[in-house]
Amino acid sequence: ILKPDKLLIILEFSQPETFPFRQIYKFYFKNILPTVGKLVSKNATAYTYLPESVNAFPYGKALCDILEQEGFKQTTWKSLTFGISTVYTARK
Repeated sequence: ILKPDKLLIILEFSQPETFPFRQIYKFYFKNILPTVGKLVSKNATAYTYLPESVNAFPYGKALCDILEQEGFKQTTWKSLTFGISTVYTARK
């Protein structure tokens, strides 16, 4: 629930779009993260959901467009860490 004219801030994983960060990111998410998750948690499927979730989640302008469709204004996004994460802001 957001009071009128208050700021919404979202920090979310996203996908790098530039070489070589995109390739490194995809390799890490597909090969390294699930292996480390399995070792740490002793669960074979630990952290396998994260790459799928990030791939399915809209990012950048696509998420801002959804926020605007839901009545938010002044939507912005800023990529961080070479595009691995993004901060979104919007007002309702």
